[in-house]
Amino acid sequence: MSSDPVVIDGGDRSCVRLLLELRGHIAGLAPGTVIHLIAIDPAAPIDLPAWCHLTGHAYLGPLDAAERPTYALQVAADPRPTSPESPWRPR
Repeated sequence: MSSDPVVIDGGDRSCVRLLLELRGHIAGLAPGTVIHLIAIDPAAPIDLPAWCHLTGHAYLGPLDAAERPTYALQVAADPRPTSPESPWRPR
């Protein structure tokens, strides 16, 4: 596993769309991988920690030195699955 974080640019996507894409990205990553997610949606600081709590991924918090709003999380070894069409609902 690389010590460099995986950077995912969520652009201006809403958190709903962002979570769907994030779930797809995470599926192929090794447990322990750190992700830096760029997300300008104003709901991201609320939705990302809640989603991590729901799925078991570790929310590491915002990156203060980032140019754009960026949040760090770490991929869980055994994440809890969510509904395919609703990433904020347990399966």
